[in-house]
Amino acid sequence: MSFVYPVNNFYQVIANNAKSDPRKVIVFEDEHKITNQQLLAQADAVADFLIKREIRRGDKVALVMSNSWHYLAILFAISKVGAVAVPINNFLKHDELVYVLTDSQSCLLFASAKFNTEVRDLIIKTNVASIVWVDGAPLENERNFDYAKIDSTLASTSESANPALDELAVIIYTSGTTGKPKGAMLSYRNLLSIVYGAIAHYKLKKGQARMICYLPMFHAFTLAVTMLLPIVTSSGVVIVRSISTKKDFANLLKLVLVHRCRYFAGVPDIFSAMARAKLPWYFHWFHNVRGFVSGAAPLSEDVIKRFGASFKRGKLLQGYGLSECASGVSLNKPWANKPGSVGTPLMGFQIESFTDDGVQVARGEIGELWIKGDCVMQGYFNRPEETAETIVDGWFKTGDIGYVDADDYVFIVDRKKDLIIQKGMNIYPREIEEFLYTHDKINAAAVVGVKDIEANETPVAYLELKDGVTATEKEIKDFLKPLLAPFKQPRKIYFMDKLPRNATGKILKRELRELANNAESVI
Repeated sequence: MSFVYPVNNFYQVIANNAKSDPRKVIVFEDEHKITNQQLLAQADAVADFLIKREIRRGDKVALVMSNSWHYLAILFAISKVGAVAVPINNFLKHDELVYVLTDSQSCLLFASAKFNTEVRDLIIKTNVASIVWVDGAPLENERNFDYAKIDSTLASTSESANPALDELAVIIYTSGTTGKPKGAMLSYRNLLSIVYGAIAHYKLKKGQARMICYLPMFHAFTLAVTMLLPIVTSSGVVIVRSISTKKDFANLLKLVLVHRCRYFAGVPDIFSAMARAKLPWYFHWFHNVRGFVSGAAPLSEDVIKRFGASFKRGKLLQGYGLSECASGVSLNKPWANKPGSVGTPLMGFQIESFTDDGVQVARGEIGELWIKGDCVMQGYFNRPEETAETIVDGWFKTGDIGYVDADDYVFIVDRKKDLIIQKGMNIYPREIEEFLYTHDKINAAAVVGVKDIEANETPVAYLELKDGVTATEKEIKDFLKPLLAPFKQPRKIYFMDKLPRNATGKILKRELRELANNAESVI
């Protein structure tokens, strides 16, 4: 029996909130406190603007913006008119933006003025008809508008298009770690299944899911978990624009404390920094966080141990998800957290392991993880062949290797594409990386495979050391020698100031693999 959703689309969420509790503050950002009624009024004003710009049902509206309350208002406005939001990674450079805007067929763009250099001539090179500049317009003419001139004090004249649950809501572009980014088409059902699944998973009641939103808003995990979830539960979202400096990091933790955030969602780099940081005693004693939820990439055992030793209140909980499944599909719980796992599936989702031939394996056996449920995307935008290869009979093939135990807990072994095969022997890079993370000089590690002339692969490791320390290749190899079988020993150890990462902190192994296979890089 399928779940019955209380709403069909995002706009209905804020319309219901404004009706039931108009004066409640739902968004906090610096000195701004936005009530339910004010958020609705702002979304209505933007929706009126969209209609005047002839944006209609199904049209693609892109966002290249910093985190802000404006982002939320624009997202809900797009929902109201039945258009499709295309949140774009604001780390992308000009040519990459041209690709995404062209591929998505976006016809209107909302952009933060700080991205002016990369954005301003996109009107010439894409089908974008107009740019709406947020936080100050660098130029104004018939095709460039200042968001500040959208007046939310005027009564809205537009009726909601009331998009249906299975209509396309958002196109999220994958990080492109294995090639050109693809647009994952997510319906309202897809994203709301994560929201209501998390509510059921954590037994959340109204007002119990205040979140701090500091991860980039263009990411599916941020959209579902730290933007929609706290608004759907009428808990409130605390918006942080960025955490690029130590001062920003200190302010982030201060806001968690002041706003009494119940859950804190992050990526491994954040929790690694928190485990190392000397936090004030009062943060540990008075924070209200019940669960620190980690996603986007696996947590190392070292980070888990150090975090647990430092934080006596609030559990560090691993989760698992993909953009193609609207983000978090399995989560550990504060009261049921199995070490090493990424938790159990959310309500209504199935996760099982399959062979390369599509045969489901027994519980506890390793295979490729497949996912089924309301979270599975509609497909890749304008890529029917790739969609057919990835979604089989409603199952999404994740490309992750793992297993599900008898208690429904999911364990990730590695990425299928990262698997190293040496003379018929499987080598899982993550196993080697886990040992590397236990070395007290290593901050980050990534292991990739290099092919020889006989097409056998051998592992090589790329390391990012902690600040102020040095290490040699021999030192690291000697450290690994008693820990790993000979065929698993990295052939080469490379040191980098910083390992390449995407916007959510995931290490880009594709770039490292290209380096490793370059004849000048590998001896």
